[in-house]
Amino acid sequence: MGDIEKWVYYFQEGNKNLKSLLGGKGANLAEMTNIGLPVPPGFTITTKACIRFTETKAWPGGLKEQIEANISRLEKQLGKKIGDRLDPLLLSVRSGAVISMPGMMDTVLNLGLNAENVEAIGRASGKMRWAYDSFRRFIQMFGEVCLGLDH
Repeated sequence: MGDIEKWVYYFQEGNKNLKSLLGGKGANLAEMTNIGLPVPPGFTITTKACIRFTETKAWPGGLKEQIEANISRLEKQLGKKIGDRLDPLLLSVRSGAVISMPGMMDTVLNLGLNAENVEAIGRASGKMRWAYDSFRRFIQMFGEVCLGLDH
């Protein structure tokens, strides 16, 4: 039994020299984090994981657990939880190949926003219209990018 492949890198674990593994955005976010720029915490799924998924149409072994562990790490670090009704952790999902490929995959913003917590975000920000517009954009982006639905 071999070691489990490392599919996910928290920003502090990467650097600019891992561009072929983390993609351009992932390597640059890691580098900026490591030199002390104010980058929100996050993690990168490796290009190897994406290639494996493309080849097999299945998640590589251990990927789900590594993503869950890194989300848990984010939740602890930020004191927020995905889907929390009052103060949810929201994530941005972005693509970032080694070489920029516009149109390859669009961004999905506000992952974690839902019908239960959108009002709490609106009240906390004092901007209900912004909260509902953010939720609408999340639904639209998720539908287009993840489900292939027309807008």
